[in-house]
Amino acid sequence: MPSKRNGAFAGNKAYLPSKLCAVCGRTMTWRRAWAKTWEEVRYCSERCRRNKGAAGAPETSRDG
Repeated sequence: MPSKRNGAFAGNKAYLPSKLCAVCGRTMTWRRAWAKTWEEVRYCSERCRRNKGAAGAPETSRDG
């Protein structure tokens, strides 16, 4: 079994940083693709990024 390296990742996601999505509130766990921009990441998915203005806004009807 591999030894733990002073709180290093070592395959255990519990050691990775996480934050909440600004739109849906889901927990996002750090990803290597976000390594350089982790401080700027606000949305968990492309769908949430597109719907960022709709969060908390009341539904409007266009029928009539």
